[in-house]
Amino acid sequence: MSESHKVALVTGAGTGIGRAVCIALLSAGYSVVLAGRRLQPLQETVALAAADAARSLCVPTDVGKPDEVRELFSQAETAFGRLDLLFNNAGSFTPGIPLEELSYEQWQSTVDVNLTGPFLCAQQAIRIMKSQDPKGGRIINNGSISAHAPRPFSAPYTSTKHAITGLTKSISLDCRNHNIACGQIDIGNAATPMTEAMPKGVPQANGERAVEPVMDVVHVADAVLQMAALPLDTNVQFMTIMATKMPYIGRG
Repeated sequence: MSESHKVALVTGAGTGIGRAVCIALLSAGYSVVLAGRRLQPLQETVALAAADAARSLCVPTDVGKPDEVRELFSQAETAFGRLDLLFNNAGSFTPGIPLEELSYEQWQSTVDVNLTGPFLCAQQAIRIMKSQDPKGGRIINNGSISAHAPRPFSAPYTSTKHAITGLTKSISLDCRNHNIACGQIDIGNAATPMTEAMPKGVPQANGERAVEPVMDVVHVADAVLQMAALPLDTNVQFMTIMATKMPYIGRG
């Protein structure tokens, strides 16, 4: 199936990585369902893509709420009739404070967005992909460098991103017989609003603060597009894309 007939759904589509990926997908000819908490940023993403409005659908969604996720995928299927790609991208951080000072509500909010959300979205995507004709599709989870190594004072975020790796592996195993491929992209220091503090200096494992380099988010979007363009008998199981000089290899 050519990209011009493929349908993608992207969470966290109103800003940062999600916005860049949506623009890349729309530019490549995909029809795209954009999900995020607020409608206006989703609409701004579509406008920035300068694509045919008929190939986009904006659905305000809290991915941590099962009813809203079911409605999101119902609208996607009604609008476009199938789903070829889910990019599980929505993410949330907690304040950079010691673990013992975090509230239960802060912990739970991060788990809801970063882990429960991808589970709920994958669940609905799999149901559609198993039943459509032709059968199958692809799920790409945004894992982050924090799926491998934590930053200081990031226990909720790091825990959920480690868990995403387990979810990715489980989907890959459980869905291979349904022609559903699942991979993970682990991103380090893409230039987005979430990383705007990096060039000013951020806490390091040794207690110091250091300036960290960032990379253009368009390279992340290109990488996701590359993973998505593969035939379903081929899968990038894990990809790490990062600013070359960021302190990851040898972190600490």
